[in-house]
Amino acid sequence: MTYHYIRPEVIANLSADDPFAGLKAQATRHAYAEAIIELAEENPNVVVLDADVSKSIKTNQFAEKFPERSFNFGIAEQNMMAAAAGMATTGLIPYVSTYAVFASMRALDQLRNSIHYPGLNVKVAASHSGITPGPDGVTHQAQEDLSLLRAVANSTVIAGADSVTTKMAVKAAADWEGPVYLSFTRDPVPLIYTDDFPYQIGKAVTVRDGDDVTIVALRDLVMHALIAAERLAAEGISARVIDCHTLKPLDEETILQAARETGGVVTAENNVIFGGLGSAVAELLVENHPIPMERIGVRDTFAESGPYMDLIHKYGLTYPHIMDAVKQVLARKTPVTA
Repeated sequence: MTYHYIRPEVIANLSADDPFAGLKAQATRHAYAEAIIELAEENPNVVVLDADVSKSIKTNQFAEKFPERSFNFGIAEQNMMAAAAGMATTGLIPYVSTYAVFASMRALDQLRNSIHYPGLNVKVAASHSGITPGPDGVTHQAQEDLSLLRAVANSTVIAGADSVTTKMAVKAAADWEGPVYLSFTRDPVPLIYTDDFPYQIGKAVTVRDGDDVTIVALRDLVMHALIAAERLAAEGISARVIDCHTLKPLDEETILQAARETGGVVTAENNVIFGGLGSAVAELLVENHPIPMERIGVRDTFAESGPYMDLIHKYGLTYPHIMDAVKQVLARKTPVTA
């Protein structure tokens, strides 16, 4: 089976007893901290705003290098969003750095009315997205952030699967006019992709070919989708995997093509089941090409504190759950006709 842009060591590990063992890994929040310094060296209009979590996200390194372009507002996320809006009107490109739960909920009023409504050129760099901050508990988990931001008009919502594509997204956001929401993980995730990954905002990428079913995933569940696909192959099931790193605007063309060619879809996201990737794909399919579909995501519940991998397994987000969902789709699937 053909993989695209996947590191050889990742492919070799997909069928291992522990598919994560020995792989290079990095939290995408730290990839952001590295990328924003590189971006600022190229673009003098880039500034970084923090809300008392610069040590956690490592944007304190940006502040050391560019002190005149770094602004820490303390625990005042609403004020930070309003200030970012003002800075954007002067031609600056503010990257607003905080935890996703605070960016998407505590400061949603300012984000919606001061940034998205006028369509200002502000980039929100949101760490600790989904239930990736397992040890931090429900107050710091943002299982709703993708859904909330997708619902806001004029929004662009991005959730990269690894550090390679996260860095690409951070830099691409600077050239994308208007508000952009960048979603990062707290815990390390494997480096999945080679440097030739064809990153483009709004363009999903097929990273594994397959004919029987399509798995559409984003952020930390892309790795789980790849593991599931490899293990399903051992059972004679050919699963295509699409990295839908941009939730909005959704790459409708790529998803619809895969739906027509495979006849079944599973979505996988570390986000509440309502309003995120699963909802977006379901809406697209029901209006254009209804086929069997299953959604992997956090159900109608809050999570709890615990180790990241244990937590996502408890709430049904890991590769065994994706495999089960694929088999449910195949049981309902009708043959694809030419």
